[in-house]
Amino acid sequence: MKDKKIIAIIPARGDSKGLPGKNIKPLLGKPLIAWTIEQARKSKYIDKSIVSTDDKKIAEISKRYGADVPFLRPKELAKDSSPTSDAIVHAINWFEKKGEYFDIVVLLEPTSPLRKENDIDNAIKLLVKNFVKADSLVSLGVVQLEKPQIIKNVTEGFVIPFIKTNKKLHQRQQLPKVYFPYGVIYMSKISAFKKTRTFYQRKTIPYFIERWQNYEIDDMCDFLCNEIILKNKLNKKLL
Repeated sequence: MKDKKIIAIIPARGDSKGLPGKNIKPLLGKPLIAWTIEQARKSKYIDKSIVSTDDKKIAEISKRYGADVPFLRPKELAKDSSPTSDAIVHAINWFEKKGEYFDIVVLLEPTSPLRKENDIDNAIKLLVKNFVKADSLVSLGVVQLEKPQIIKNVTEGFVIPFIKTNKKLHQRQQLPKVYFPYGVIYMSKISAFKKTRTFYQRKTIPYFIERWQNYEIDDMCDFLCNEIILKNKLNKKLL
């Protein structure tokens, strides 16, 4: 790991529609974003971790929990329609203009606080181990209920299969595994990311997470699920 310089970016827009103020909403006694900041700071391999935000209040709270907030993200990169990739490239370019270069970028979404203690470092080790043959890594969780073979659509008022298949569907448990990229961790070689602006590259390897980690916070229902899981995890009653 010594020859790879790694930056972690925690993106946090101020304007959230699904759950207003979610990035700093109190979760078990501390702001949501603080969970991810603290997890990043515990990494043995991350050389620099920053919060990229357009919001002064988020910046202030992030600094209070030990985050580096070297700049405020331009407003044009913090709209509902602004892709996270633009914010990542902006941060990378900001450091490169100051003569600081990195080999790997790690994206840690504050809306996915359900990380195991060693998830970040284990994922970093996995990508570095496969550095010659792989360009990126994404965290994947097994889809439990909403499998594409079961999902339905409604056309002209009638329920129809979302995916047409000739295979006869039996019990859900008999269907093949499919995965969803939950936001526990995303990683990429910076050289590859600047070319593709995505973590889903031609040679992307998976980092598998557990069932209880399959939650991202987009609305109040998600928030409550995360709160219950974290509470039980801290009390060692679960997981």
